[in-house]
Amino acid sequence: MATKGPHCSFVLLAEFDIDSGAQLTYQFPQPLGTDEGLLANLMLPDGAERHFEDWTIFFLNQTPFNTIAPVLALETHEPNDDHSSAKGSHSELIYVLNLVRTKHDKSVRRGAVVKAMAICTRHPFIQIFKPVLLLALDDYFASPSQDCLARLFDAINSMDISTAPVLTRFEKLIMRASERKDIFSEKFAPSKVPDMAVTPLNGSQATRTNIQHQTTSSSSSHSSEESIVAKNRNPYIDGARDQTAVESSTTSLYQQQHHPSSPSDSSFSLGGSAVWVNDESVILDSQVGLAIGGGPGSVASGSGTLASRGRRSTDASSSSSSGLETDHTHGAPIPTASDSQLRSGISKDTHFFQTSIIYREHHLPIKLPLATFPEEVGDYSLMQLIQTFSTPQVTVSGPLHPHLHSNGNLTHAIIILFNALVTGKRVLFLGHNIPAGQVASYVLSACALGSGCGVAMRGFIERAFPYAGLAGGEDWASTPAYIAGVTNPIFETSIAWDLLMDIGTARVVVHRDIHINFPTTPPAIGPLLTRQAIRAENSAASEEEIARIATRDRETSQKTDFTAKADSLDNIFMEDIISAITSRFGENVVRLRFIEYVVRFVRLASRYEEVTSGTTKLFYPSAAFGEGSLGSGVVFPDEAAALKELAANASRIEGWRRTKLHQYCVSDFQRFQATNSIKGFDLTHQLSRLRFGKNLPDVEIELIMRKIAENVRSYEQVVELLAHTPLHLGGPQPLSFCLFHQQEVVREAILDVFNELRAHPVGVMFLQALNHFQRYAYVRQAHARETRSREQVQQLMPPLPYVARTPSSRSEVSLGGI
Repeated sequence: MATKGPHCSFVLLAEFDIDSGAQLTYQFPQPLGTDEGLLANLMLPDGAERHFEDWTIFFLNQTPFNTIAPVLALETHEPNDDHSSAKGSHSELIYVLNLVRTKHDKSVRRGAVVKAMAICTRHPFIQIFKPVLLLALDDYFASPSQDCLARLFDAINSMDISTAPVLTRFEKLIMRASERKDIFSEKFAPSKVPDMAVTPLNGSQATRTNIQHQTTSSSSSHSSEESIVAKNRNPYIDGARDQTAVESSTTSLYQQQHHPSSPSDSSFSLGGSAVWVNDESVILDSQVGLAIGGGPGSVASGSGTLASRGRRSTDASSSSSSGLETDHTHGAPIPTASDSQLRSGISKDTHFFQTSIIYREHHLPIKLPLATFPEEVGDYSLMQLIQTFSTPQVTVSGPLHPHLHSNGNLTHAIIILFNALVTGKRVLFLGHNIPAGQVASYVLSACALGSGCGVAMRGFIERAFPYAGLAGGEDWASTPAYIAGVTNPIFETSIAWDLLMDIGTARVVVHRDIHINFPTTPPAIGPLLTRQAIRAENSAASEEEIARIATRDRETSQKTDFTAKADSLDNIFMEDIISAITSRFGENVVRLRFIEYVVRFVRLASRYEEVTSGTTKLFYPSAAFGEGSLGSGVVFPDEAAALKELAANASRIEGWRRTKLHQYCVSDFQRFQATNSIKGFDLTHQLSRLRFGKNLPDVEIELIMRKIAENVRSYEQVVELLAHTPLHLGGPQPLSFCLFHQQEVVREAILDVFNELRAHPVGVMFLQALNHFQRYAYVRQAHARETRSREQVQQLMPPLPYVARTPSSRSEVSLGGI
């Protein structure tokens, strides 16, 4: 994860003086070139003297009033972020982590000393710098001088993350949806290579690491500011796919002869969970080992037992006929848990990169998160936000507005907040007598909530003010659609806001002038009521039933614009979320559910646009399966469900289309289409059809599987496919059902797909998620395919010619013929 520019751009020190107020004492290594009074007041929040310690977060380069202009220009990152083109000439956002501490001292005039130290960084994961900032502020209290700031600046910038893997967008999606602590462990370079280590094949360890982590312009539109990881080409697989069965079997026989160390058994392993295949018996080895990349033909656990059985090895496909534990992706052995080099360089949890910061001989361990997106700043908590505004004490007041109350007066408070965020309302979090750091956490959580943790949308952080004070209040309050956190209750009456979220009292207040500030018009749902607009695939509803539903909903919409239903989809969703929190499923599960929710909202908006205006640029256009062409667009169970869901979201979609968020989504989708590895069809739609479709025709299933098999032939394409089949939704289970399809062409296609997955460590992990029944079906069919191929090779190979040899006793030499 090589970065251009320092980890820490500035270190600031502010103190409170009883005569002159908040003062910015030091700016290291140079002045920022912005209002020092503003910086000092942001670093010393209101009521800081009431708390021993507090953390605050604020941003720079957001608006003209907080844009910095240092004398010496800062080094900027290379334009590798897909958002850089959309931001235009705007300065790069700088994240500021601030620690303020109060020490009571009766010898001073006010009875306390209040000091604050802050670091300015380009990294959104600012929480990793908290330990070193604590030590530095202690150091400054002990000996106040600018040397403390210099030591902190040097310590942070000496942090080494050059060997940290840089993940693409789809790799991040896979990692954050997986609970395995060894996911993508093959991307971690060993930290130390022993001197007596055997020189690896194809060059040194460093050479292999560099090849593995080359940068490329991949499809990471929502990725971090780092460069994108190299495309891990698989030339052997790409070539083997184009070979005939005879050629593949010949290659397999050749490699068996040249790899005497390969196990001689009729089996292969899925990362330690081996499935054994013989002519009449099948043995399932349930012993799951620790191997990460148990590649084709490898047996991670119990390999000695395999060798003792004396069975022939079955690679099950042309793509798996290389040596034992060989990584086809990089042309090097796949690392296993028993590899001493890997064990010395890998972290305990590959979701983080383990590094350290050395500050005055203190070695501080740092866990750098690898799967975050730019809209995720700090260590926010969606669970805390949801629990605060889901208690029985929550009160919702103010006028009803179509953009906010998508379910009338029964709209959940969190859904009201989400609607306000996506429709561009001014949201104010108030935390009277609450530490500013907690208030800032709620603001950052709201940004993650609206953006789907940065996966589905962007544009929230650029208008967020995690902590906002009286200084500069007129400036940030004039920012359109701001999301701000304050601790002074005066803001409730002194500035303009549209939605107030009171953290202390759990109040949700809609401003009384909401209709004046945001006048609404009835959504253009007329075309939604026609038969052609809401035609969904494989619906059993009749023409009369569709017309009856449309008439009924039209009459209902004329009665009231705020129909409240206890069983609305949003209420059911929030009940599931609260149930998951109560059952202690954890923060990650809540984040994954909201990612699905926001992604679904964007796809619904694309369908709504297509229905109302005839076209959409947000997503693939909706189309049903036809002869020779796959369907696309969002999938509905039937026409009634389509009409119900589109009508329920119509008002907030109309409000969202008027914001910058909509423009960002349009540009992001265009970028996805240009950079994604799988092109030419809507992969999400096909997987949804396999997962939720009823009575799919065989022709459609065959075309789906053939398209997927033809377009999953490289590492990037494998990762993109797996990102659309997360493990918490069953992983590749919808695909595995094709192993039992009645048509052989479908079964052959899924074999090709699974063989490609098995060629990569991450694919092996996903195949491990299948149950034993599904895995056995895969192995059995793959073994049968190779058996047929081997028999064809034996039939085509000519018999070896008989060469008559003269006995040595009759040679010319022995007969004295010289």
